[in-house]
Amino acid sequence: MDNKKSIPQRIWSYMKGNPIVVILTVVCIIVGFNVENFFSWGNFNNLASNTAVRFLIALGVSGCLITKGTDLSAGRQVGLAACLAGVLLQRGDYSGRMFPNMPEMNMAVVLLIVLVIGATIGIVNGLIIAKLNVPPFIATLGTQTIVYGIALVFTNAQPIGGFQKVYTQFVNGKVFSFGDFPGIPYLLIIAVAAGVFFWFMYNKTTHGKYMYAIGGNENAAEVSGVNTVKSKILIYMTAGIMYALAGYLLAGKSGGATSALGTGYELEAIAGCTIGGVSTTGGIGTVGGILVGVLVFELLKIVLQFLGVNPYYNYIVQGLVIVVAVALDIRKYVKKK
Repeated sequence: MDNKKSIPQRIWSYMKGNPIVVILTVVCIIVGFNVENFFSWGNFNNLASNTAVRFLIALGVSGCLITKGTDLSAGRQVGLAACLAGVLLQRGDYSGRMFPNMPEMNMAVVLLIVLVIGATIGIVNGLIIAKLNVPPFIATLGTQTIVYGIALVFTNAQPIGGFQKVYTQFVNGKVFSFGDFPGIPYLLIIAVAAGVFFWFMYNKTTHGKYMYAIGGNENAAEVSGVNTVKSKILIYMTAGIMYALAGYLLAGKSGGATSALGTGYELEAIAGCTIGGVSTTGGIGTVGGILVGVLVFELLKIVLQFLGVNPYYNYIVQGLVIVVAVALDIRKYVKKK
């Protein structure tokens, strides 16, 4: 039926189904036309870079949510990945180097190491949830604490700096810059590539079909021959890889890393997914919707900054948005029943 709708009808249908997106978009437009420099290349670059990293994390969380799970360890995994990448990519002549006798490492090799560790943590999460039948909330809450402890031990709770120039230049690099146009950040290109990959995986592969089937009705999926244990492990492993990639990029973007980096990012990712239409009741969610949700959530933070709102109030506003988004999602689910 949706395919027979005209474009205006589809837009109207989306607006009715996603009121928070509409409201926040309108607010951003109003602020943009009334606050100086909101519509500027500098602000666009900042928005694109921040959204890109958060989008990667949200993509990882999305599979967990679609299967009626969650991943509260996402932020801590991002922080651990950032610390690992930072330590392994410190300059050889940096006086505060954590491992002075270790030779400088290639950034591609370090990326591979970080991704493997992220995948391993994801597999552990998946095994605990799928094999031991521990609720995802509890399982990932425990993993969150363990990963944070590992990061503290590994870094001795010290900030990491002195990164190789080639690493920071790549992460903060841009292409197609000319005139007043600053160029397109590499981070944005990486995020777009990841989005295309996830769209293909969710819509064109057996794994994607199984994922939605599990979220819709896990018992029915099992009866239909879906290996739910294997699917869940793959979902959480993929999530771990995405958190690791985000942490690797975030350390280079920030120019430094600490064990506290990534704190609360799992909540932002869940909020972005929920705002973008990923249902907490499972079985529903699109990559395009996730991108819109993350983008709108990042725009909200930038709007609050431009309005000069006390940063402490940001958490209150963001929390309210999360609660309202989930409440509306539950309401839609109850109406369908």
